[in-house]
Amino acid sequence: MLCAKYRDFLRWNIYQIYPRSFMDANGDGIGDLRGILSRLDYLKDLGINAIWLCPCYLSPNDDNGYDISDYREIMPEVGTMEDMDRLIAALHERDMKLIMDLVPNHTSTQHAWFQTSRQGRDNPYSDFYYWSDTVPNTWQSVFRGSAWAFDDVRGQYYLHSFALTQADLNWENPAVVRAMQDIVDFWVDKGVDGFRIDVIDMISKDMAAGKNGLGPRLHEYIRALFGREKTAHLFTVGESGVQDLEEMLRHCAAERNELSTLFLFDHLDVGRKDKFTPKPDTLLSLRDRLLRWQRESEANDVLHALFTDNHDNSPLLSRIADDGEKRYESATLLAAMVYLLKGVPFIYQGQEIGMTAAHYDSISDFDDIETHNAYREFCAEMTPEEALEKINFGSRDNARHPMAWDGSATAGFTSGTPWLALHSRFRDINVQADLASEKSVYRFYQALLSLRASAPAFLDGTLTVLSRPEDPFFVFTRSAEDTCDAVVCNFEEPREITLPFPCACPVLSNHKRTTLHGLYPAYGCAVARVHA
Repeated sequence: MLCAKYRDFLRWNIYQIYPRSFMDANGDGIGDLRGILSRLDYLKDLGINAIWLCPCYLSPNDDNGYDISDYREIMPEVGTMEDMDRLIAALHERDMKLIMDLVPNHTSTQHAWFQTSRQGRDNPYSDFYYWSDTVPNTWQSVFRGSAWAFDDVRGQYYLHSFALTQADLNWENPAVVRAMQDIVDFWVDKGVDGFRIDVIDMISKDMAAGKNGLGPRLHEYIRALFGREKTAHLFTVGESGVQDLEEMLRHCAAERNELSTLFLFDHLDVGRKDKFTPKPDTLLSLRDRLLRWQRESEANDVLHALFTDNHDNSPLLSRIADDGEKRYESATLLAAMVYLLKGVPFIYQGQEIGMTAAHYDSISDFDDIETHNAYREFCAEMTPEEALEKINFGSRDNARHPMAWDGSATAGFTSGTPWLALHSRFRDINVQADLASEKSVYRFYQALLSLRASAPAFLDGTLTVLSRPEDPFFVFTRSAEDTCDAVVCNFEEPREITLPFPCACPVLSNHKRTTLHGLYPAYGCAVARVHA
């Protein structure tokens, strides 16, 4: 059974905010902390009790905040430290938590550490980064090209696993470990309740390995951050490429004092050959991948992270279901299929109104550095039109367009000019329209999160799968104490589904069901209490 601390985390319903794109309070076209503050009651009403903020530290924004130039300052575009203090206080007044995004693998090359380090080999920050007289391996940047770049000032190569302006920190240097501990402690003293840790598996390197990450001292470094008395109470979730059970347990087993949970990403590969290339797929693929980690997590008493979307991926809805005529049914089916499993729910902004992938006719509508690098490479191999189709499918900007609050000229996001193109479907898919609709995705999410909070089975209950592997639907129960709740999720075609026991009238459904048994439409779902 999960330890007591982790069982408490099961009650957290976490909403991920991309600050630049959530709500702009001052009219400069960029979302800000005061904008977030103005929408806290919207989130509270949804059933959210924790928010995860993508980076809002001082940054030149080459990678939209993941290139940090000062971990103790707020970027002026999103506000001030006083605004952050007010946001933390307002969250805690509402009994809501704050999770900050920690980026420990790299800093901006504009960070004072790097600027000092590049000046020579005999200053206190000389070994804060990886420097080499020659290129020591064939590692590639995630954003394409060699991961090594030559610095004219120092006369050596430095490692950058991402953009040229994101230099990797050298965690082999104890001073780097202490500096990052100080940063964590700074934010804990501010009242932060947890951290999402960016590419946590990359902070330990093995230069002789074929690829970056999962180095020999990784777990030592994680414990140095979060295994201390001051930080052991925090909720921590790591972004990692882990696909192996044993490595997952090394990160998340409670007795190791490392992370509360990990994001496991293999289910996000459904519907695509690679990030920019679609492939035919079915909801069976999604179900099977979800079940793999659900069973492993339950069998090993580890906390599982439940999610479908984030700031780095186009909406799962558009890849694996129907984002057109049956958008409501598809969005709500995915919600039931994922968030009624056991774990901590993470909901990405716009997901609660069924936001889809966007589509644009010009590369100028995109901002993301990874997207522009990929587009240039694609154009060398295919026509610009074909390259743009790939970008429309896989760009990270699909998840970063300003939040659509209404159908007005700037979507209710700003009174100015949005920093990034508005979503191509914002006139039809926005908060105001969704709340006015009989088929409201928001209200379904609201009911689902309320159900999770009120039914013990959906928190720490046992999962039992009733459908067979070959069935084109997913039926399972969650049981706890003396209660049992059944969930039916039908897939792409209408289907007659009968359960082997009597049930009460459904408490949640996306098509007004009065019984759990019978004919289900495509993407139909329902939840009901099982009669004893």
